[in-house]
Amino acid sequence: MYWQEEYETITRDKLEELQLQRLQQTLQRVYDKIPFYRQAFDAAGIQPGDVKSLADLQKVPFTVKQDLRDHYPFGLFTVPMDEVVRLHASSGTTGKPTVVGYTKKDINTWADLMARAIVMAGGSKKDVLQNAYGYGLFTGGIGVHYGAERMGATVVPISGGNTARQLMLMQDFGTSILTCTPSYALFLGEEIHNAGIDLQNLKLRVGIFGAEPWSERMREQLEAKLNITALDIYGLSEVIGPGVSMECPEKKGMHIFEDHFLAEIIDPETGKQLPYGQPGELVITSLTKEALPIIRYRTRDITVLNEDTCGCGRTFVRMQRVTGRTDDMLIIRGVNVFPSQIESVLLEFGDTEPHYLLVVDRKGSLDNLEIWVELNDKFFSDKIRALEDLENKIRGRILSVLGISARLKFVEPRTIPRSEGKAKRVIDKREL
Repeated sequence: MYWQEEYETITRDKLEELQLQRLQQTLQRVYDKIPFYRQAFDAAGIQPGDVKSLADLQKVPFTVKQDLRDHYPFGLFTVPMDEVVRLHASSGTTGKPTVVGYTKKDINTWADLMARAIVMAGGSKKDVLQNAYGYGLFTGGIGVHYGAERMGATVVPISGGNTARQLMLMQDFGTSILTCTPSYALFLGEEIHNAGIDLQNLKLRVGIFGAEPWSERMREQLEAKLNITALDIYGLSEVIGPGVSMECPEKKGMHIFEDHFLAEIIDPETGKQLPYGQPGELVITSLTKEALPIIRYRTRDITVLNEDTCGCGRTFVRMQRVTGRTDDMLIIRGVNVFPSQIESVLLEFGDTEPHYLLVVDRKGSLDNLEIWVELNDKFFSDKIRALEDLENKIRGRILSVLGISARLKFVEPRTIPRSEGKAKRVIDKREL
């Protein structure tokens, strides 16, 4: 087992004392070694020594993704390249990727955090973990791999894709933990059914799913299709990779590993800190990274922090499931819309599959939203009245929840393309 009780059940007073000590060291490190941070601090009129409490962090300027791009590739590293043992890069849709570096100590820290996460999900050295996250510059695959090895599980490093082989090895190797994106897990569940594989003959019991937002309704689908406990994991390459936070079997939010990361929630418009319980943008400061410490990084992820005691006994605050990102949020006729909100509505009715596509267009000055959604096999028929009734119910629910109207387009099962990585949910023709 890899249960780090000393940290995972630490009292809030002791945790904040540890966080402040590590924060002060990190601020001094970046100020001394990185011209970008030194200039940003000086411009804000603050020195590392001015941060005498965690509350003082609000005085420190933010870091954003563009800052990493502007200093591509190694301009924000605090160590010489002969101390950097690994490079990863985030997937960028335009321009240069954001590059992250790791010292040997950083790699060990990351492996420890991922081991902690897998054990939190119920994993042990007796498990066979099939890792279907992508390997390579993306941090997901290798991050999970090192953590699973660190806590002693047997790793199947299959990466994404090659679904037929995924199913074969799942049966032959006795896979008990599946790690991948939730959209690919759904696809695997469909293919298990199509292949006539009896779930009772599989040893699957836990899924650790991340890298894209997913809803509670999708959890229900995943657990039904794969006969597992489906748990959420969170991370991002700029901070370290997967292993920033992990959901325990209580399923009441992901515990942020606060001994390594200091989390804030801010109003994305004003940048002001928000209290526990209010939704806003997650901001993270790394406390133990060597090669690429990051200060008040604006993740663009929308969530809520909860400080209530968890039934699992861990004392770290929990973040709710990410509902969307401020930079992939759609604004339709003045209304903020996240794909995960629409997903939750679609799955309420039980007659559609959790595969959908949002197509946004503009006619004149008016935005139009069309939702393509797959009907499930049992519902797909020529009964026009039944389809009309379902369409009216979903449209009414979307209007009630989101405050906007949308057109619905029902399509046959398995019509919308499946993804072996992050699912593409939006086609915004307004940008073309």
